[in-house]
Amino acid sequence: MPFEHIHTELVYEGHAFSVRHELVLLPDGKQKRYDLVGHRGSVTLVPVNDRGEIYFVRQYRIGAKRHLLELPAGVLEIGEDPVTGAAREVREETGMAASQLTQIGAFFMAPGYTDEFLTIFLATGLYPSPLAADADEFLELEIIPVKQALTMAEAGEIEDGKTLAALLLARPHFEKLYGDLL
Repeated sequence: MPFEHIHTELVYEGHAFSVRHELVLLPDGKQKRYDLVGHRGSVTLVPVNDRGEIYFVRQYRIGAKRHLLELPAGVLEIGEDPVTGAAREVREETGMAASQLTQIGAFFMAPGYTDEFLTIFLATGLYPSPLAADADEFLELEIIPVKQALTMAEAGEIEDGKTLAALLLARPHFEKLYGDLL
């Protein structure tokens, strides 16, 4: 017997996400109510320049109550496809555009309580083309060599999950593009 969604009730609608109560029929015939964070989807980018350096942003995160080093990322606009969102986000957060965006992975962020689906892109062929950042974003750009970034990730110096996953997915591409730098 499969899981069956019986009823959905919208509890909260915000800018970046919503909260719903989901009534689900379980395989054993019982019903259970789940709280689910609804999300439009998001993108994360691994922008790498021709010298084998990755563009990171350091920003304050309310959930962590501190600044975190992260790869550029953002929420998709309503109806926006991930490639378009990625092209916008890399410009907003790094001031650079990418002549090539290659999807290197995609996954659910935390499917136990949210339907957020994150798409990861490798951004190469970078060139200056800034867009204004969002009004509530206060970002500090940090450019770190690929080898150093991977070492930082392995040493536990990067605490952002999407950044760690994106670096892992990008590693085979780094080896092809910058093997001599690793």
